[in-house]
Amino acid sequence: MRHGSVVIASITSCTNTSNPNVLIAAGLLAQKALEKGLRVPPGIKTSLSPGSHVVTKYLECSGLQASLDALGFQATGYGCMTCIGNSGDVAPEVAECINTNNFVAAAVLSGNRNFEARIHPLTAANYLASPPLVLAYALAGRVDIDFANEPIASGVYLRDLWPTSEEIANIVNRYITPDMFREVYEHITTMNES
Repeated sequence: MRHGSVVIASITSCTNTSNPNVLIAAGLLAQKALEKGLRVPPGIKTSLSPGSHVVTKYLECSGLQASLDALGFQATGYGCMTCIGNSGDVAPEVAECINTNNFVAAAVLSGNRNFEARIHPLTAANYLASPPLVLAYALAGRVDIDFANEPIASGVYLRDLWPTSEEIANIVNRYITPDMFREVYEHITTMNES
Protein backbone atom coordinates (compact mmCIF):
# COMPACT_ATOMS: atom_id res chain seq x y z
CA MET A 1 0.00 0.00 0.00
CA ARG A 2 1.07 3.58 -0.71
CA HIS A 3 -0.27 7.08 -1.33
CA GLY A 4 -3.07 6.82 -3.88
CA SER A 5 -3.96 3.21 -3.17
CA VAL A 6 -7.64 2.51 -3.72
CA VAL A 7 -9.30 1.13 -0.59
CA ILE A 8 -12.96 1.63 -1.58
CA ALA A 9 -14.44 1.21 -5.07
CA SER A 10 -18.18 1.51 -5.39
CA ILE A 11 -20.65 1.66 -8.23
CA THR A 12 -23.28 3.73 -6.49
CA SER A 13 -26.94 4.55 -6.93
CA CYS A 14 -27.14 8.24 -7.55
CA THR A 15 -26.44 9.67 -10.95
CA ASN A 16 -24.75 6.83 -12.77
CA THR A 17 -26.89 3.78 -12.15
CA SER A 18 -29.81 5.42 -13.92
CA ASN A 19 -27.88 5.14 -17.20
CA PRO A 20 -27.97 1.55 -18.48
CA ASN A 21 -25.16 2.16 -20.97
CA VAL A 22 -22.54 2.84 -18.30
CA LEU A 23 -23.66 -0.10 -16.17
CA ILE A 24 -23.58 -2.44 -19.14
CA ALA A 25 -20.13 -1.02 -19.96
CA ALA A 26 -18.98 -1.87 -16.42
CA GLY A 27 -20.35 -5.40 -16.75
CA LEU A 28 -18.64 -5.92 -20.10
CA LEU A 29 -15.38 -4.52 -18.73
CA ALA A 30 -15.66 -6.96 -15.81
CA GLN A 31 -16.27 -9.84 -18.22
CA LYS A 32 -13.21 -8.94 -20.30
CA ALA A 33 -11.06 -8.46 -17.19
CA LEU A 34 -11.95 -11.94 -15.98
CA GLU A 35 -11.17 -13.41 -19.40
CA LYS A 36 -7.69 -11.89 -19.12
CA GLY A 37 -7.23 -13.22 -15.59
CA LEU A 38 -7.49 -9.88 -13.78
CA ARG A 39 -8.77 -9.58 -10.22
CA VAL A 40 -9.35 -6.72 -7.81
CA PRO A 41 -6.42 -6.66 -5.37
CA PRO A 42 -7.19 -7.81 -1.83
CA GLY A 43 -7.93 -5.07 0.67
CA ILE A 44 -10.13 -3.03 -1.67
CA LYS A 45 -13.71 -2.83 -0.43
CA THR A 46 -16.01 -3.10 -3.45
CA SER A 47 -19.76 -2.71 -3.76
CA LEU A 48 -22.60 -2.14 -6.17
CA SER A 49 -25.61 -0.23 -4.88
CA PRO A 50 -28.01 0.36 -7.75
CA GLY A 51 -30.80 2.88 -7.52
CA SER A 52 -33.30 0.43 -8.96
CA HIS A 53 -34.08 -3.28 -8.93
CA VAL A 54 -34.31 -3.00 -12.73
CA VAL A 55 -30.52 -2.62 -12.81
CA THR A 56 -30.09 -5.92 -11.00
CA LYS A 57 -32.58 -7.56 -13.32
CA TYR A 58 -30.90 -6.56 -16.57
CA LEU A 59 -27.40 -7.25 -15.25
CA GLU A 60 -28.52 -10.73 -14.17
CA CYS A 61 -30.48 -11.45 -17.38
CA SER A 62 -27.51 -10.44 -19.52
CA GLY A 63 -25.10 -12.57 -17.48
CA LEU A 64 -22.99 -9.53 -16.61
CA GLN A 65 -23.79 -9.56 -12.90
CA ALA A 66 -21.86 -12.82 -12.56
CA SER A 67 -18.72 -11.07 -13.86
CA LEU A 68 -19.24 -8.12 -11.53
CA ASP A 69 -19.84 -10.54 -8.64
CA ALA A 70 -16.60 -12.37 -9.41
CA LEU A 71 -14.71 -9.08 -9.03
CA GLY A 72 -16.44 -8.21 -5.76
CA PHE A 73 -19.12 -5.86 -7.09
CA GLN A 74 -22.14 -7.64 -5.63
CA ALA A 75 -25.36 -5.73 -5.10
CA THR A 76 -25.19 -4.65 -1.47
CA GLY A 77 -28.47 -2.75 -1.38
CA TYR A 78 -30.44 -0.10 -3.20
CA GLY A 79 -30.23 3.65 -2.85
CA CYS A 80 -27.83 5.76 -0.83
CA MET A 81 -25.01 3.77 0.72
CA THR A 82 -21.31 4.41 0.12
CA CYS A 83 -21.84 8.02 -1.06
CA ILE A 84 -23.18 9.02 2.34
CA GLY A 85 -20.53 7.18 4.30
CA ASN A 86 -22.35 3.88 4.67
CA SER A 87 -19.52 1.82 3.23
CA GLY A 88 -18.75 0.14 6.54
CA ASP A 89 -15.27 -0.56 7.78
CA VAL A 90 -12.27 -1.26 5.62
CA ALA A 91 -10.24 -4.35 6.56
CA PRO A 92 -8.43 -3.84 9.90
CA GLU A 93 -5.01 -4.40 8.31
CA VAL A 94 -5.81 -1.74 5.67
CA ALA A 95 -6.87 0.76 8.34
CA GLU A 96 -3.73 0.03 10.35
CA CYS A 97 -1.50 0.50 7.31
CA ILE A 98 -3.15 3.84 6.43
CA ASN A 99 -2.88 5.10 10.01
CA THR A 100 0.65 3.84 10.67
CA ASN A 101 2.09 5.26 7.45
CA ASN A 102 -0.15 8.32 7.18
CA PHE A 103 -1.06 7.27 3.63
CA VAL A 104 -3.50 9.26 1.53
CA ALA A 105 -5.87 6.43 0.65
CA ALA A 106 -8.44 6.75 -2.11
CA ALA A 107 -12.07 5.93 -2.72
CA VAL A 108 -13.43 5.82 -6.26
CA LEU A 109 -17.17 5.83 -6.77
CA SER A 110 -19.78 6.67 -9.36
CA GLY A 111 -21.84 8.86 -7.06
CA ASN A 112 -21.95 12.57 -6.51
CA ARG A 113 -20.11 13.13 -3.22
CA ASN A 114 -16.34 13.25 -3.07
CA PHE A 115 -15.22 15.55 -0.30
CA GLU A 116 -12.68 14.39 2.25
CA ALA A 117 -13.88 11.78 4.76
CA ARG A 118 -17.44 11.79 3.36
CA ILE A 119 -17.06 8.32 1.91
CA HIS A 120 -14.95 6.97 4.77
CA PRO A 121 -12.89 8.64 7.52
CA LEU A 122 -9.72 7.02 6.16
CA THR A 123 -10.10 8.13 2.53
CA ALA A 124 -8.64 11.59 2.10
CA ALA A 125 -8.73 11.32 -1.70
CA ASN A 126 -12.19 10.64 -3.13
CA TYR A 127 -12.76 10.51 -6.86
CA LEU A 128 -15.92 10.42 -8.93
CA ALA A 129 -15.90 8.25 -12.04
CA SER A 130 -18.22 6.39 -14.36
CA PRO A 131 -19.05 2.78 -13.36
CA PRO A 132 -16.57 1.23 -15.83
CA LEU A 133 -13.82 3.56 -14.59
CA VAL A 134 -14.62 2.67 -10.98
CA LEU A 135 -13.98 -0.93 -11.95
CA ALA A 136 -10.80 -0.01 -13.84
CA TYR A 137 -9.36 1.86 -10.84
CA ALA A 138 -10.28 -1.06 -8.58
CA LEU A 139 -8.43 -3.46 -10.89
CA ALA A 140 -5.42 -1.13 -11.01
CA GLY A 141 -5.51 -0.70 -7.22
CA ARG A 142 -4.39 2.92 -7.42
CA VAL A 143 -5.58 6.30 -8.67
CA ASP A 144 -2.24 7.59 -9.96
CA ILE A 145 -2.31 5.46 -13.08
CA ASP A 146 -2.11 6.80 -16.63
CA PHE A 147 -4.58 4.48 -18.32
CA ALA A 148 -3.44 5.54 -21.80
CA ASN A 149 0.19 4.57 -21.20
CA GLU A 150 0.35 2.21 -18.22
CA PRO A 151 -1.02 -1.32 -18.03
CA ILE A 152 -3.62 -2.19 -15.41
CA ALA A 153 -1.85 -5.51 -15.03
CA SER A 154 0.99 -7.19 -16.87
CA GLY A 155 0.41 -6.44 -20.54
CA VAL A 156 -3.27 -5.51 -20.11
CA TYR A 157 -4.28 -1.93 -20.81
CA LEU A 158 -7.63 -0.27 -20.25
CA ARG A 159 -8.09 -0.10 -24.04
CA ASP A 160 -7.96 -3.92 -24.10
CA LEU A 161 -10.93 -4.09 -21.72
CA TRP A 162 -13.05 -1.11 -22.73
CA PRO A 163 -16.24 -2.23 -24.51
CA THR A 164 -17.25 -0.79 -27.86
CA SER A 165 -20.43 1.19 -28.37
CA GLU A 166 -21.73 -1.72 -30.46
CA GLU A 167 -21.11 -4.24 -27.67
CA ILE A 168 -22.98 -2.03 -25.22
CA ALA A 169 -25.86 -1.40 -27.64
CA ASN A 170 -26.25 -5.13 -28.33
CA ILE A 171 -26.75 -5.87 -24.63
CA VAL A 172 -29.03 -2.87 -24.08
CA ASN A 173 -31.21 -3.75 -27.07
CA ARG A 174 -31.40 -7.42 -26.15
CA TYR A 175 -31.93 -7.26 -22.40
CA ILE A 176 -33.47 -3.93 -21.42
CA THR A 177 -37.17 -3.78 -22.23
CA PRO A 178 -40.16 -1.72 -21.08
CA ASP A 179 -41.67 -4.94 -19.70
CA MET A 180 -38.74 -5.25 -17.31
CA PHE A 181 -39.63 -1.90 -15.73
CA ARG A 182 -43.32 -2.80 -15.56
CA GLU A 183 -42.57 -6.13 -13.85
CA VAL A 184 -40.31 -4.55 -11.26
CA TYR A 185 -42.56 -1.60 -10.46
CA GLU A 186 -46.03 -3.08 -10.99
CA HIS A 187 -46.60 -3.70 -7.28
CA ILE A 188 -44.33 -1.03 -5.83
CA THR A 189 -47.07 0.48 -3.66
CA THR A 190 -47.96 -2.86 -2.07
CA MET A 191 -44.55 -4.55 -1.80
CA ASN A 192 -43.66 -3.29 1.68
CA GLU A 193 -46.59 -3.28 4.05
CA SER A 194 -44.67 -1.89 7.03
